[in-house]
Amino acid sequence: MSQIGRPLRRREDVRHLTGHARFLDGMVFPGALFARFVRAPLAHARILSIETAAALAVPGVEMVATGTDLARLAAPLRLAPPIDGLKPVSMEPMPTRKIRFDGDLVAVVVARGRMAAEDAAELVAVEYESLPAVVTAAAALAPDAVLVDEDLDSNLVSHQSFSAGDPEQHFRTAHRVVEARFHQHRQTHAPMEPRGCCAVWDEGREHLTLHIGNQAPHPLRTAIAARLGLAESQVTVICPDIGGAFGQKIALYREELAVAALSRALKRPVRWREERGENLLAAAHAREQTVQTRAAVDTDGRILALELNLVEDFGAYCFYPANYMARVVAMIATGPYRIADYAFDVQVVLTNKCGSGPMRAPMAIASRVMEGTIDAIARALTLDPIAVRRRNMLSRTDLPFLMPTGEILDDVTPRETFEAAIDGFDVEAFRTRQIADRAAGVYRGLGICSVIEPTTYGSAFYKAAGIAGSGHEAGWVKVAPSGSVDASVGLMGSGQGYETALAQAVAQGLGVPAESVRMRFGNTDTAPYGMGSRGARGGTAGGSVLFLAGQTLQRKICAIAAHQLGLNSGDELRLHDGVIQRQIGGEWEETGLGLRDIARIAYLDPLSLPPCMEPGLEAHRAYDPPAMTYSNATHLCEVVVDIETGRVTPVRYLVAEDCGTVLNPAIVAGQQHGAVALGLGGALHEQVVYDKDGHNLTGSFMDYAMSTAADLPPIEIIACHTPSSRTPTGSKGMSEGGVMGASGAVALAVNDALAPFGVVAERQPLTSGAIRALLESKLCG
Repeated sequence: MSQIGRPLRRREDVRHLTGHARFLDGMVFPGALFARFVRAPLAHARILSIETAAALAVPGVEMVATGTDLARLAAPLRLAPPIDGLKPVSMEPMPTRKIRFDGDLVAVVVARGRMAAEDAAELVAVEYESLPAVVTAAAALAPDAVLVDEDLDSNLVSHQSFSAGDPEQHFRTAHRVVEARFHQHRQTHAPMEPRGCCAVWDEGREHLTLHIGNQAPHPLRTAIAARLGLAESQVTVICPDIGGAFGQKIALYREELAVAALSRALKRPVRWREERGENLLAAAHAREQTVQTRAAVDTDGRILALELNLVEDFGAYCFYPANYMARVVAMIATGPYRIADYAFDVQVVLTNKCGSGPMRAPMAIASRVMEGTIDAIARALTLDPIAVRRRNMLSRTDLPFLMPTGEILDDVTPRETFEAAIDGFDVEAFRTRQIADRAAGVYRGLGICSVIEPTTYGSAFYKAAGIAGSGHEAGWVKVAPSGSVDASVGLMGSGQGYETALAQAVAQGLGVPAESVRMRFGNTDTAPYGMGSRGARGGTAGGSVLFLAGQTLQRKICAIAAHQLGLNSGDELRLHDGVIQRQIGGEWEETGLGLRDIARIAYLDPLSLPPCMEPGLEAHRAYDPPAMTYSNATHLCEVVVDIETGRVTPVRYLVAEDCGTVLNPAIVAGQQHGAVALGLGGALHEQVVYDKDGHNLTGSFMDYAMSTAADLPPIEIIACHTPSSRTPTGSKGMSEGGVMGASGAVALAVNDALAPFGVVAERQPLTSGAIRALLESKLCG
């Protein structure tokens, strides 16, 4: 491949680094009004009255809308996928009867200036009747629990069980049954740019244009048209540059719906920008899950059966089917190991907290759970944890391997990445240093975490899960009469480098230099309908469809060239670096024709085209990936734990990864580093904290701690890439596995460092206070 695999610099970085990017706040919308939302200061309460007169009296205020007003302008969201154990739920555009979490919506002020809107919002007087807050999953499951959603009969919104093989038989007869417990704390996405939008209603055309940073523009358009009672042709979504998303900017949130509805009602542009405190309080949270495992093992640590029980705290509202994230965790939890007998039980509950959604690697806990269970087996049987992994890990002779949940692992190389990581780190030398340092009072630990990363979810996955929707992606490639190349796809980038990497996929399929391809994203009037950027599907789904569209167009170009050269077909021609070449005697020779010549004929001299060929040069393709594609990696993390302070310092980090054909190695390296950084930060520092009454105590970066560059170790990457046989380019996808691996590797490294004290850290984050409390609990008996 001449274009795929080039380490090109990201072309979008030029405008970002020189101040020429177009973010929402830098865009001017003449006559725009400003929206400001009034948020509840309680976690759970009935709304008795809302007094708006004082707010309406503020100069410049155009409207104060409550939930009752918005109910007349927009329809509620109803989620009712036909999934056993998943309860149907609905959500009003804005609460009319009660609020469900600290920061929930109560009203919205629209004014001619931002400051007027903020001042008026302070004057909206709301009378509440306080209700008991349900703040933990355990409290939500209590028999006498207060209902978070009074339309349901309990707070258990989703409950699924599964069993393959005969786990119970193995638990009865195994040499040993080993139990382990894991808790993953609540986190939030914290993108550099919080949420925001500007809705522009054109009364003359009866058309809504929504300017918004969103990862999935077409599904967003579908949702907003349905909620506002408009045809999709009456709605255009335009995405400017996005300052980060990490999964937070996929769903249609109530604030965005309200802004669009009010623009239509007022017949004026309405814009809204979320403040940082609002983002931390009320945008979307993620990850709060507790998992317990039981493993039946023989005397050598070979896993005979595995049982997993998971409880997830989903918050107050469902913007996604409640089983979505937890199901993926349970589905892939066995990871790269040879396990056939497996059972899981997954419960998802509602609480009085901000609603949850996918955050980069929504299945992040899965690898930590499996690897932590293996470490628990090694401790229980006094075995080498590396040897236990080798006994259970899949090798090439096991592939394709049918996971107990029905997923197929074929083009994966877990044993190869594992051995590469072990050799690259030199584990034996580390153990020697570890023993010597312990004698000197320095406590080092090594964590090993092997990852099977689900990347591209095809339509077959959604159908099997009972979730309405598609996993396909669509793209087009067009060549103008001058020979310039444009391409578009249904994805929307938020920092991944799509403009560069996807241009390389187009260029490879078409046969032109990647530098000559211009990508067009984020406008639903021009981009084809695709499912957007989520998971790790950008390179695999987006890159594949653009590669296929480029190939389709190259075949037409070669057919035109063959007609000009008097050949019967274009089979012996190719377009390479924009030049038509002919294969003669096994060698490629130039024909004197180039893309510009063919483009001129296709558009301006159609009578010179082959008989019955349509003028123009463009190709439209759609691509539905396999039900699931997987990449794999092994992560090793070395930490030093200060026993006096509890501080955890990562000092070395190594990843051996196989993500298939790499579109752009420089961009992939950036994704690997970024994912590891996010995983380490989440495991060590970040945490959304609520008090017993449901008040969010982490509403600023003074309290919600995030990692800085100084907190992170150097990250070493060992490339072990092998192409996939199931995708057109050989890509497997990547970008979330680094979060999965880092979250697990650093936790297991801490446990290894603390082994002399006989303690195991089950909960994250691994803060200094948490480590000290763990040690003191052991020392104090």
